[in-house]
Amino acid sequence: MPFEVPVIDITPYVDVDGGSAAERARVASEMDEACARVGFVQILGHGIPAAAVDGLAAAMDGFFGLPLETKKSYRVTGANRGYSPPRSESLSLSLGVESAARMNDFFEAFNVGTEARSFPGLDLSEDDYGLNVWPARVDGFEPAVLDYFGRAGRVARTLTRIFADALGEPPGFFESLTDHSIDVLRMNNYALPEGTVTLDGDLTGMGEHTDFGLVTVLWADQVAGLQVLGSEGTWHDVTPVEGALLVNLGDLTARLTNDRWMSTLHRVKPPVVDGGIVRRRSAAYFHDGNVDAVISTLPSHLDAADELAYEPILVRDHIKAKLAGSRQGKANAAAVREAARVRAAAGRESGKGGPAADSGSVTPGRGARGSLQGPW
Repeated sequence: MPFEVPVIDITPYVDVDGGSAAERARVASEMDEACARVGFVQILGHGIPAAAVDGLAAAMDGFFGLPLETKKSYRVTGANRGYSPPRSESLSLSLGVESAARMNDFFEAFNVGTEARSFPGLDLSEDDYGLNVWPARVDGFEPAVLDYFGRAGRVARTLTRIFADALGEPPGFFESLTDHSIDVLRMNNYALPEGTVTLDGDLTGMGEHTDFGLVTVLWADQVAGLQVLGSEGTWHDVTPVEGALLVNLGDLTARLTNDRWMSTLHRVKPPVVDGGIVRRRSAAYFHDGNVDAVISTLPSHLDAADELAYEPILVRDHIKAKLAGSRQGKANAAAVREAARVRAAAGRESGKGGPAADSGSVTPGRGARGSLQGPW
């Protein structure tokens, strides 16, 4: 079948009056088919108003428009929080794959998330969750981001309700895995230094990777750049339709379903128009599961020989190994299957003379404030 990211209206699960059982069954069936065939979905009817998205986008513009040295003052060592400058991470290493030209990950990011103290009564450690930092120099940043964070979290929990129905599990199945979930909102700005950039190999805004947890809810500008690896092993451009959020599965959901549902590899390429790089922003809400939850393949998804695709794994251990790759430069040796798919796709690109074989110079376009910095 031609590659496409299905569009699903989840209104029957979001409407306060509730959709009919037949309507919810239809949505669950569509979700099951999309997760098994693509691993990416575009959702409408999610209930996040445009004003909340606009508030988030304005907060991001305010922060990323600050001088670099000011932004660097919000770096947090040893935690998945705060500011990450361009080229300070290597997403492909979360799969154990090194970029040959080291031209990956020209993005900057700012992370906030749930804290251990968000769950009073539980003996949780900030070593697992992290403490948020808030840039006081950007008016309205914290309330705008927290407003969107809460709304995106509701969408993520709605999706796990749909997942439970689609998998034939009890309605509250995911609650035991997510009632004190490690959730992170990562706000991304794809940026290059000022002036013309000479490329030594293939330039990638964000290296190929799979997401770590259960499900990701993504808002992004309607600008090309996001690419998804299809089941046939080639990369496809994906741009969100008007009003939609992109949703993709993470590694832990793939483990639950014995890879019947896919944690799909994706990356971000810089869209170049008339020699300039077009502005692109995104915000990914990662719903990763409880730090102390053990993820095991569902009994309904064991194969005929009763062999597991994956050994049971503690969420803490899985997230730690992935973050050690992306943020600490330590190749994740456990992501054998994903790494093989990345290398196979790279071989196909090189053989076709595609982007992996290209080099040249690109002049960044003007940013939203008229500067020569060119986020994509």
